[in-house]
Amino acid sequence: MLLRLRRALPQAQLEAVLGLAAALGYRARFLDERKELLQLDGCGKPEHRSAFEDLVGVQSVLDAGDARERHERGPGQADTVVSVREARFGGGSIALIAGPCAVEDAERLFEIARAVQAEGATLLRGGAWKPRTSPYSFQGSKEEGLDLLARVRLETGLGVVTEVLDPRDVEKVGEVADMFQIGARSMTNTPLLIEVGRARKPVLLKRGFGASVREFLLAAEFVLAQGNTEVVLCERGVRGFDSTTRNLLDVGAVAHLKRATHLPVIVDPSHAAGRADLVRPLARAGLAAGADGLIVEVHTAPEEV
Repeated sequence: MLLRLRRALPQAQLEAVLGLAAALGYRARFLDERKELLQLDGCGKPEHRSAFEDLVGVQSVLDAGDARERHERGPGQADTVVSVREARFGGGSIALIAGPCAVEDAERLFEIARAVQAEGATLLRGGAWKPRTSPYSFQGSKEEGLDLLARVRLETGLGVVTEVLDPRDVEKVGEVADMFQIGARSMTNTPLLIEVGRARKPVLLKRGFGASVREFLLAAEFVLAQGNTEVVLCERGVRGFDSTTRNLLDVGAVAHLKRATHLPVIVDPSHAAGRADLVRPLARAGLAAGADGLIVEVHTAPEEV
């Protein structure tokens, strides 16, 4: 592991770094005269990186080496490919998830499902439980919506991607969902991340609208640490100062993630734009940045929503 220490580090902070290195079984040696680059040789573990990052004297971990976290791309490591029914995320494939934001009724859901399937989508999105800013807004059709998704899955052959909000609902939702969705508001719900990790089913993890890329990746780490390697990251836009679009699609983050992690990365142009006329150009921008797929909100009568 290679650490960059802060300049003119007080002796007490330096001793804290060296003491932790020794306690974890590393051999430490400085690579420069100013004692800012510290090489640690030994058998590293993913949790060691966080331990060093928590020290005041450590500016950054330049190379995690053997202590590389599970999401990190190692030298020459190929993309992880996550397969969900007929969809493939990663490895040069472009997957398409499409469908309504919320499950309404059977007639509308089947209509939308057949429409997106005709356009090439292999996975249907649809929320049975919906997180809302206001407690007075529609919270989703819940169990009834889950039953409708099960019917559509059976009759159309489309895979189902639906959000789970509560760790207690993971087993129930998992009986229908081919892929769990963890929404932006739930990205920091650690018990939920752990529970879907234990469920051993593909997980679509959306970036929180105020989360840094590092925080986003550490959320994925919670799922991966449970032994679930089938995680797909989703950039859906972050909050900005401009109200022209609902959110700001961070295509720079998409490009960075494709280099920093072996996990598949997709974009959600619908939630980023908040406007139908901008979905197509934002989708193209995400794919140009290297995204492995799209999740798009589709409705056959948007004027009624």
